[in-house]
Amino acid sequence: MKDDQRFMALALEQARQAYQAGEVPIGAVLTIRGRVIAQDHNRTEELEDPTAHAEILCLSAATAFLRSKYLRSATLYVTLEPCPMCAGALAWAQIGRLVYAAPDPERGFTRYQPGLLHPRTRWEQGPFAEEALALLQHFFRTKRRSTSRN
Repeated sequence: MKDDQRFMALALEQARQAYQAGEVPIGAVLTIRGRVIAQDHNRTEELEDPTAHAEILCLSAATAFLRSKYLRSATLYVTLEPCPMCAGALAWAQIGRLVYAAPDPERGFTRYQPGLLHPRTRWEQGPFAEEALALLQHFFRTKRRSTSRN
């Protein structure tokens, strides 16, 4: 799908912004009917908040903008498979569709509880998995090198 590529490219740009800010490089974009409603990246360091994941920040911005806690017609594009915390929040928001670039076999929701999303939520792996994974790997490789020098 052309829209999937376009919106995942925006999520990847958000991930690059996170990388530049020293955050784990994960980005997300939330759309409704082809319109971007919210976009953000991880901000756990900046906000000193372990829940400030890209997905949660997009959900908060979108629900505030729409004045509704439900996002049944929304699609969330995220560069990494959501963790169980984010998947739970997506379930409560009843997100219509989830598209993630790279799977997360260590901490992704499908490892722990694949049925965590709302039963009507459609989810799939989308484009740019290699790019998203390469950015994450580079971030952690660089972080390990700098930690080992100290």
